[in-house]
Formats: sequence, structure tokens, C-alpha cells
Amino acid sequence: MSNLIEIKNLTVQYTKNDNNSKSVITAVNDVSFSVKKGEIYALAGESGCGKSTLAKAITKLVPIKSGEIIFDGQNIYKQTKQEKNNYPKQVQMVFQNPYSSLNPKMKIADILKEPLDINTSYSAGRKKAEIKSVLEETGLPESCLELYPHEFSGGQRQRIAIARAIILNPALIIADEPVSALDASIQAQIINLFKELKNERNLTIIFISHDLNVIRYLADRTGIMCFGKLVEENNTDSIFSSPKEEYTKLLLNSAPVLKI
Repeated sequence: MSNLIEIKNLTVQYTKNDNNSKSVITAVNDVSFSVKKGEIYALAGESGCGKSTLAKAITKLVPIKSGEIIFDGQNIYKQTKQEKNNYPKQVQMVFQNPYSSLNPKMKIADILKEPLDINTSYSAGRKKAEIKSVLEETGLPESCLELYPHEFSGGQRQRIAIARAIILNPALIIADEPVSALDASIQAQIINLFKELKNERNLTIIFISHDLNVIRYLADRTGIMCFGKLVEENNTDSIFSSPKEEYTKLLLNSAPVLKI
């Protein structure tokens, strides 16, 4: 399989203002890795290690200090205007908290239709068909369309967020801690939904989590981050059975062993 996305020597820095002085915080420090088409690549590490910042850099939600992001063979910072407009359609994100990522004042029908309104010239009938299709894929009834986000459980809201993410038929989904705010029983359902979507759509997924049991169940390959750096990566089975770095060993030893 060829690479869908390559991250090359990526660095992201923030400027912190403290008592009239400025300091620079390096959240992502010279990180490089690639993700093959149709695979699930997990990023693991403790909270604050730079996983979410890396995700936001890939989706261009935060600027980078240096490095390259190569998507489908093209540097996203050297694209033509048409390619730049197409990139957001190809790369979608599912956030940790589905309640805060959904507009509470919009009905579900409008939440799902909005990406189509902005990015396509589909007819009204085509839009309805696309919405119906993603509802079926994510296990949501059509009756949900006239409701608001607050009328759903956390798991249902995350399904809505996933439906919104896939409605443009992207090549890459970045899922940033998408199950950490959910109950354990609901977590398993959402994890299995990601796996089904990956197989049915040949989706490529970057899955970010601090939950190593989820990663072991879901991911094809795993990268371990620590203080902004990628300290180890390998096939997921190898990461868990034969970790090479001391930090990876400590991280694995600290995680409870659960069956999903």
C-alpha cells in the first residue's frame, strides 16, 4: 500500500505570555511518520504530549513552525488554489467531546447538510440521499434529523459527529480521543463503528488516544509520543509484545489490561 499522508520533521510552537514576558513552548518537536492508505495509525501517549496539537496541525487548525505535510503526494503548503480548497474535504476530524463540537442551535438535519451546502453543488434530493446514507452507516434513525444535539446521549452525539465527518467521503479521518468522554459500554460500540467504516469505505484513520487497550484492539500501527517527540513506532502487535524504548515499556506497564 502507498502512503496517503507523510509527516516530515513537523514542529509546532506556541508563544506563552506570562507576567509581561514571552516564552516559546514546543508542543510538537521534529515529528516524522507516514500513514498508508486504508490503515488505522494510532498515536499514544500521556496527556499533554502533543498528540492533539499534531492532529490540529494536520487539519491546518494551528500553524506549523517547520516541516512538511505531504498528502497524496502533494505538500499541502505548496498546493494550487484548487488543491487547497479540496484538502478540507479529504481530511476530516472527529473531536473528543461531541457536545462541544456540534452546534447546539442547529437541528441534526442542518448539521449534516451544512458540509454539503458549503463544499458541493448537489441537488436537494442528492443531499437528502447522502444524509440518509450516512445515518444508516452510523446507526442513527431518520427521526433524529428534526432534533437538537442536547436531545441525544453522548454516544449518539458522537455518531452524529462521525456522520458529519464522513458525509463528504474523505480519504482521511483524524479521531482525537473520540471515546474518552463516553461510558465503557458505549466506547466499544463507537470503536467498532470506526472499524466498520474503515473496512467499508477503505478509510485511512489517525486515531489518537491515551487508552492503550483501545489502541491494541483497533490500530494496525502505533506511534508513541512523549514531550512532543515521536519516540517509537511499529506494528501495534510489536509495540505491545516487544517495546524497544524505556518510555514505551513504562507506558504499557502503567495501563490496566482489559478485554474489549
